[in-house]
Amino acid sequence: MKKIGSLFLVALFAGGITLLAYKVFFETSKYAIVDSNAQGVVFNTSTTPTSARGSGINEVDFTVAAENTVNAVVHVKNVTKGRSVRSPWDFLYGSGDSNQRAQVGSGSGVIISSDGYIVTNNHVVAKSDQLQVTLNNNKSYNAELVGSDPNTDIALLKIETEGQLPYLAFGDSDNTKIGEWVLAVGNPFNLTSTVTAGIVSAKARDLGRNQSFIQTDAAVNPGNSGGALVNTNGDLVGINTAISSQTGSYVGYSFAVPSNIARKIVEDIMEYGSIQKGILGVNAVNVNSPYAIENGIDEIEGVYISNIEEGSGAEEAELREGDVIKKVDNITVRKFPDLTGYLSTKRPNDKVEVTIDRAGDLLTVPVTLKERQVVILPIMEFTVKNLSEKDKKRFNTKKGVKITAVPESYRNYGLVGKVLLSLDGDEINNIDEARSLFSGISRYGKTVITMIDEKGERERLIFQ
Repeated sequence: MKKIGSLFLVALFAGGITLLAYKVFFETSKYAIVDSNAQGVVFNTSTTPTSARGSGINEVDFTVAAENTVNAVVHVKNVTKGRSVRSPWDFLYGSGDSNQRAQVGSGSGVIISSDGYIVTNNHVVAKSDQLQVTLNNNKSYNAELVGSDPNTDIALLKIETEGQLPYLAFGDSDNTKIGEWVLAVGNPFNLTSTVTAGIVSAKARDLGRNQSFIQTDAAVNPGNSGGALVNTNGDLVGINTAISSQTGSYVGYSFAVPSNIARKIVEDIMEYGSIQKGILGVNAVNVNSPYAIENGIDEIEGVYISNIEEGSGAEEAELREGDVIKKVDNITVRKFPDLTGYLSTKRPNDKVEVTIDRAGDLLTVPVTLKERQVVILPIMEFTVKNLSEKDKKRFNTKKGVKITAVPESYRNYGLVGKVLLSLDGDEINNIDEARSLFSGISRYGKTVITMIDEKGERERLIFQ
């Protein structure tokens, strides 16, 4: 024991000597002498207050919004019956017992009223023979298609239930802000509702449809179409519609129809049975076109008016070619989708305040929106307009639509400026009738159009 104690003292003594030698002979002193005249270095730092709870995401509570949403989101199944031929003889003689093979598509929907009205995407329910809706509690019901709008990709369904249903209230999508947290809630593959989170990445995105979408990075996959995009309060701010992907699966970008547009479409279907669209009556220059680049229009913030439609609210309000639209009501207009997105929430005879830049002067002009007077016809893609009173006198006709533009392939037929009277013998009175008739054209059959010119001469053209 004595021996161990001696060894411990020797080791302690040796360590002390070693430490002393290092301090004296090897360690470099690191200190500075500062007198009263020394100038210190000043650093500018942010004075933004920081949160003791974290960097943002920890402060957001998604649970309330999720709880309020999942039971209002449903699974939508679309059954389309297709005829499959059993033998080559069926082509010649037909077959009464040929198989009817059902094709099943699916998506999501959002309950918007306690009595069973459901909003979803038009592409989820298009061409359906039977629609079935499954709630988050796994109860299933047959659904009726009340109406739809392919242009905005919105459809309205109705189911009949025993009791009242949980539903979501429309929020104001104009108040959503870039960077705001949102939840994407869908019911894909009938697996009950699923929730993903993200932020609003951009607003007024144009996907080539003259439409205005909310862009988000919340994960949305096939089957989520028609589901809800909600803010952290649980307000419905969008209907999830599309993803941008080369693989067909989510890769970081998803898009939703703003709730203000969806709500207006639903109200039109329920109240009028058709979509009521208020038209301003201006055409804009494509900012990416050579003309825009050559004239510096591509750098303008706003919508540059290239043409005013005859008989439109814009013409009556004396808007001019070259005016730049900067604002509509309280909505700032930086690009064309900002304008079309806001006007999509309006109806004919609604009044809007349009702020324009005219040669450097800002003017605010009241404009009354009107019904659409111009439309591009399906299949043949003629641009036609309703006849004005001047047109009716000039062409001596009360019926028909005036052709104002045609695609390149029809340019040599001399169609522009003539009045289209009928298609395959069916009379045309306005652009709605023209659009309906042209949508039924077969790409493989014969099409006959009848026109009249300013001299009153009728002309029939046959397109094979």
